[in-house]
Amino acid sequence: MFQALERIRRGASAEAENGVQLLKDATDLCPGFGDAWYYRSLFERKLSHIPKADFALKRARMLGSEAMDQGLDPFTLATNPGAALSSRVHDKWALVIGISKFSDKNVPRLNYPSKDAEDFASVLKDPQVGRFNPEHVHTLVDADATTRHIKEELNWLARSAQPDDLVVIFVSSHGSPRELDSREVNYIVTSDTEIKPQDALFATALGMVELTQVVRSRIVARRTAILLDTCHSGAAAGNAAADAIAEGSVSQDTMDSIRQGVGRAIITSSQAGESSYENDDAKNGYFTYYLLQALRQNQGMDSIQEVYGYVHDQVSKSVQTKFKLRQNPVLSRSDGNADIVIGAATSGG
Repeated sequence: MFQALERIRRGASAEAENGVQLLKDATDLCPGFGDAWYYRSLFERKLSHIPKADFALKRARMLGSEAMDQGLDPFTLATNPGAALSSRVHDKWALVIGISKFSDKNVPRLNYPSKDAEDFASVLKDPQVGRFNPEHVHTLVDADATTRHIKEELNWLARSAQPDDLVVIFVSSHGSPRELDSREVNYIVTSDTEIKPQDALFATALGMVELTQVVRSRIVARRTAILLDTCHSGAAAGNAAADAIAEGSVSQDTMDSIRQGVGRAIITSSQAGESSYENDDAKNGYFTYYLLQALRQNQGMDSIQEVYGYVHDQVSKSVQTKFKLRQNPVLSRSDGNADIVIGAATSGG
């Protein structure tokens, strides 16, 4: 199912044709999986296979589907590319997540993600830097950052943010590599994720494509920035699955999927095949540490492109100097949109 969703970029029929067979495989392998039936109905309808679409939707309604309840639709972009973009940000909303401790003992504990989240939220709330209404910044750390709770908070963003608003999503945690999943899917490792056996990873982690779908089809704000300090290299837990988590990074498919629509930008802490490292002196991840610096140095008024340039240069240089290893942050953004400025003043009062 996740593979089928990752194939949707522009919403073309050819993409649906490639994905519908994967969804057929999903419903064959797991007939009781309501989300797979729901997405299969959308793909079939996109291809004008109306009887098949109606049958799949009937199955989804009978079994229950969280994706259906949320109204997720990979073929519908929440932002209208033809709509005029206001020169001012009306209001701002943020979801900030940091997970250092995991209930599954097979997941290596990290030192600083919870502090990363608290420090980043503090900068957003700073009236001289982020200029966010403190009530509009929701922070989840450690035990509060379960998969279910994160999904609920993503839905809060979707319900709250309006077209002329700005949304920021920040995550500091482990990210699983595609190789750890039988269908080569990236996950964000949440506080209650179980990485063994393999089926448990699918059932308990937050699929990166699930984040993609909320941003694509639910968040109507035409300025949305996603900042991912994931793929941390932590203390080895002594098993292959745990060791592999330290090598995970966000796939290009996910990057391309999130950037579709209007005003989307995603910055990840490292390239594919690289890990993200922690700075013991600063007590933050290197990515988060320099992200905070980038926001503070011009009181939050640099564009997302300028923030990325500073973070990329500083992280790459510092990790190479300290560890003789590579960590290169990556930016992907929508084409032809106004710059996203995290510290922009709001016109909504």
